Amino acid sequence: MSGGNFDVIIVGAGFAGVYMLHRARAAGLSAVVIEAGSDVGGTWYWNRYPGARCDVHSLEYSYSFDADVQREWHWSERFAPQEEILGYIRHVADRLDLRRDIRFDTRVMGATFDADHARWTVTTDAGDSLTGSYCVMATGCLSNTKLPDIKGIGDFAGPIYHTGQWPQGGVDFTGQRVGVIGTGSSGIQAIPCIARQASHLTVFQRTPHYSVPARNFQFPEDYIADWKATYPERRVQARNTRVGVLHDFGSGTWDEADPQWRVEELERRWIKGGNNFMYAFTDVLENPETNREIADFVRTKIAEIVKDPATRRKIMPMDYPIGTKRLCIDTDYYATFNRENVALVDLRSEPFSHMTVSAMVTSTGEYPLDALVCATGYDAITGSLNAIAIRGRDGRLLRDAWADGPRTYLGLAVAGFPNLFIVTGPGSPSVFSNMVLSIEHDIEWIGNCIEWMRGNGVTTIEADEDAQSAWVEHVASLAEGTLFTQANSWYIGANVPGKPRVFMPYLGGVDTYQAKCREVAEHGYRGFHVGKAR
Repeated sequence: MSGGNFDVIIVGAGFAGVYMLHRARAAGLSAVVIEAGSDVGGTWYWNRYPGARCDVHSLEYSYSFDADVQREWHWSERFAPQEEILGYIRHVADRLDLRRDIRFDTRVMGATFDADHARWTVTTDAGDSLTGSYCVMATGCLSNTKLPDIKGIGDFAGPIYHTGQWPQGGVDFTGQRVGVIGTGSSGIQAIPCIARQASHLTVFQRTPHYSVPARNFQFPEDYIADWKATYPERRVQARNTRVGVLHDFGSGTWDEADPQWRVEELERRWIKGGNNFMYAFTDVLENPETNREIADFVRTKIAEIVKDPATRRKIMPMDYPIGTKRLCIDTDYYATFNRENVALVDLRSEPFSHMTVSAMVTSTGEYPLDALVCATGYDAITGSLNAIAIRGRDGRLLRDAWADGPRTYLGLAVAGFPNLFIVTGPGSPSVFSNMVLSIEHDIEWIGNCIEWMRGNGVTTIEADEDAQSAWVEHVASLAEGTLFTQANSWYIGANVPGKPRVFMPYLGGVDTYQAKCREVAEHGYRGFHVGKAR
């Protein structure tokens, strides 16, 4: 295949791209998916690092649009491992016969809008040129990997791995001296697994992270049967929550609760496991005093687990509110630092100097290594979009339009870029929600919009600049009313040098957001400009 003309061109074959293809087909539209990987899966195709698993209850981290798929697929664990989630997406692609319309091992390089013909032209690294009436960016929020900038890293003779681009077939670290840079979510999952293999593991910590126990378990058969029997009701309930997950949501603030009950409730949630822990009180991310109490509880737990006082001081998060960086869930992360073959290097007090052929050198020491693992994250939310030369009206690049930070209307569309849709884009709940639930919402909204356009003789739809500005301001004002602005997180792009500091996700809640999107559609796509065919 080299080119082609389509109704819809979809970029990415993760959860979003797979469903968008199915949705387009169901509407009678011709569609194609362009995917850089060799298979479906998106994040779950690339993130094959040891210990990789979801932090959302697997029975909820799944599609709801197909009752047969819900009934047939059998989830095995509370927090499904990467290979099981990848198997699930492959099953859906096969079950719905989607692969014949997906071009694998092909990377999109550019997308240009032709205003005269109201069509997008998409080019790839294979030299293909495809045209379509609509372009859907299903590129994901965490897909543009970021390597650390360390002097001499190219001189290192050993292999260097990024958790987001892990080799197929895995890596055997047996007998090796391994360094891991980064203690965010992927690092916290990988470190215990690597420590059990490596002869010695040195963890280079840039920022201490809060993590709570996962308490993962195998599903009993009756548990799964109950979920499957009540799936329709549970799905509706989830869409009417703040995060799209059926957490055990507390209903009051810290101050309103009885002092003894507070401690008992935190202990109960700690024992239960999962990031349900953060929802005990309604003001955890708004009230500094409440946040401090929750953080102190977690710090006390860390102190009980980590035995060495020096390591305990290094690993203890102290200088940002809990939850304002992604809260991690783990299995034996803190306990791993009690192993004799594991050492923790605090890069705040002992920064990197350079790498040699066989070692990492810091300001105060040298650490011999046979392999290096970079759990250094992503240029999140906007990185995968800015990596593509997306040109709208008058040839303007999206990355130029976003030079001061991303600007969208509802996270779904951008002024000056007609018929371009973004799934879980900046300005939507995205990473503050069950991603699969939010993906389903966005795909259904986009699909309904395209069907409305075709039914009403509309050839172009484009976000209004004023409506977009009002939405951007609304998203920013919500963040400013919280503690999130007190942390240098990837939510605001702080992990990427030179990236504008803009809080990107929408904090108003999945329920509020979806109601707003529904209202916009019901009022003839208010806040959009539409162009009629001649």
